[in-house]
Amino acid sequence: MRILGVDPGLTRCGVGVIEAGASRRLSFIHVDVVRSSPDEPQDLRLLKVYNGLCGKLDTFIPDVVSIERVFAQENRSTVMGTAQVAGLAMLAAAQRGIPTALHTPSEVKLAITGNGTAGKRQVEFMVMRILGLNEMPKPADAADALAQAICHALRPAGAIQGGEREEHLTVAQRQWAEAAQKARRAKGPARRDM
Repeated sequence: MRILGVDPGLTRCGVGVIEAGASRRLSFIHVDVVRSSPDEPQDLRLLKVYNGLCGKLDTFIPDVVSIERVFAQENRSTVMGTAQVAGLAMLAAAQRGIPTALHTPSEVKLAITGNGTAGKRQVEFMVMRILGLNEMPKPADAADALAQAICHALRPAGAIQGGEREEHLTVAQRQWAEAAQKARRAKGPARRDM
């Protein structure tokens, strides 16, 4: 199963892609950050992030998109931008028929370290170890996106929404979804202007 993790952010939106193989063996595929400038109008920033996310989905054609569940923080403007980007990630995935799942930061920490209150360094160390990386991707948003994908691979039942909906498909619907996924992968990435 190919999982695309998203750490939503308006200035820096982390995107990490992993492959979950047999016996939960996880392989690193890609990591990047989609950026927008705080100097641009918010609508154009959202469009830039949306186009970037669409490009990643079309390039890597994941089986599921795992997105950090946004929760209230002190800084309302940060929460609003983060929530908007999370919504864009869900929209972009839904337009492609890709299920989405939401995981809280505590779920991610618990899945990766065994401790729901683990520190950032501990999570980063475990991401490197699980994926066999020599160094941690920078900035932190990129590493957080990989952690989000790893969490879904290790705890898919912990999804708040989306990923488990495949269980409710009929046999014909599941076969149709699998055929569509294979066709998208065979076709390769769609070209998009950004």
